[in-house]
Amino acid sequence: MLRLTELKLPLDHQPDQLKTAILEKLVIEPSELLKFTIFKRSYDARKRGAIMLIYSVDVETTKEAEIMQRLAKDPQVRPTPDMAYRFVAKAPESLIKQPVVIGTGPCGLFAGLVLAQMGFRPIILERGKAVRERTVDTFGLWRKRDFNPESNVQFGEGGAGTFSDGKLYSQIKDPGYRGRKVLTEFVKAGAPSEILYVNKPHIGTFRLVSMVESMRTEIESLGGQIRFQSRVEDIEIDNGQVKGVVLAGGERIDTEHVVLAVGHSARDTFSMLYRRGVYIEAKPFSIGFRIEHPQSMIDQCRFGPQAGHPLLGAADYKLVHHCRNGRAVYSFCMCPGGTVVAATSEPGHVVTNGMSQYSRNERNANSAIVVDVDPADFPGGPLAGIEFQRRWERKAFELGGGNYDAPGQLVGDFLVGRPSTRLGSVLPSYTPGLHLCDLALALPDFAIEAIREALPAFDKQIKGFAMHDAVLTGVETRTSSPIRIKRDVDFQSLNTKGLFPAGEGAGYAGGILSAAVDGIKVAEAVALAMVNP
Repeated sequence: MLRLTELKLPLDHQPDQLKTAILEKLVIEPSELLKFTIFKRSYDARKRGAIMLIYSVDVETTKEAEIMQRLAKDPQVRPTPDMAYRFVAKAPESLIKQPVVIGTGPCGLFAGLVLAQMGFRPIILERGKAVRERTVDTFGLWRKRDFNPESNVQFGEGGAGTFSDGKLYSQIKDPGYRGRKVLTEFVKAGAPSEILYVNKPHIGTFRLVSMVESMRTEIESLGGQIRFQSRVEDIEIDNGQVKGVVLAGGERIDTEHVVLAVGHSARDTFSMLYRRGVYIEAKPFSIGFRIEHPQSMIDQCRFGPQAGHPLLGAADYKLVHHCRNGRAVYSFCMCPGGTVVAATSEPGHVVTNGMSQYSRNERNANSAIVVDVDPADFPGGPLAGIEFQRRWERKAFELGGGNYDAPGQLVGDFLVGRPSTRLGSVLPSYTPGLHLCDLALALPDFAIEAIREALPAFDKQIKGFAMHDAVLTGVETRTSSPIRIKRDVDFQSLNTKGLFPAGEGAGYAGGILSAAVDGIKVAEAVALAMVNP
């Protein structure tokens, strides 16, 4: 087959126009086109009111050889690459010790799934609860201020990505097409098939819940185990080699291969690994606030008269500003038509995140507006970034009133340094509630200075971004892991054989898709290590 890229058509084109564009590009007759499928569909919104759809299609034709010879120098026409996923190994029949996967976020879930599909019968340990029970606990904080430190937005089946926008795109390099494997498995688990071809696919929380359950069922049907409320208290290491894991209740599991996919908030696990001598280093991350605007305003700014078109959906944005003080401020985890959610994993802390459902039809758009932070900002060793995060999360708890309300401020008041006393036209979505105050106290001075400079700059790109009534909610601290558990080319820890750091928590991913892809890579490495010890 041939892959034909960069076919541009009007937003409201007729179905047969795509076929016509293919015929015209390849200069072939209708009878010579056997079939075509859409590989990717995106849009170009640079000209408001004249938005174009951009297609990549896979074409089967009777003239393939002739076309490739005739269009050999045309970058828009190439052979369709082989994207089929192939397992790297098969578990030996004599398998005795099973691999252990710690964590059931996207990384751990896909590591466990691929290991199960190769016959390794993984034991998957999750400190939190199954996804539906976990959802009840999470809503307990949002609606009743009832916080469970072991079952919340960060901990439980599905990981932090379950309570998010469900974004399934990434900028990682993926020459092995493992991302395609992820999307295909998601569709098999119940995701809409459009995620295979739309440019920025997303799923949303409610759909993710049933999908996670479906994937769990497949893992178990292949001989894997998933054990909830099974927090790993210790990893036994003998002479630089993993020998087993110990659960909080005292149970020991004998294993020499552990996938560490704990996510970016497993702070107690990071401390345990550091005490055990596993090599860890501090890494940069970002901190800031969530900002909310009317989604209709963002739609109008991005799409103009074509705002509201069903193929466009709710508009998103991506912004960055380099400040005079040397800091970069950027939008992060933008959630069109979504809500700001409480995302702490520790008592007495306030942390925010963003979430959308598949429909993306809530009244507000929200995004994190964050400032880069470097290890030089928190000297004190590999775990100092964790304490830096905690400091500002505790401060947010205090400013919010000490009851899991979040501190908030109108953008107009924030820019002039005046505490907010009442809301304007934008109603905040954060629950349990918002306590208006002066957010200048909620972050380091350098971050406040940078955000105050960035917001008017962003207003030049999206008119109204610095509107007085837009709402800032604090604080966003979990943009990425504050540590990296370094690994070698074989994906094992630099100094601990049999320990495979993976995903966001280990510092090797950021988002659902990249974490899932990393989980697949690590599963492959574990499989090869087990069949070729």
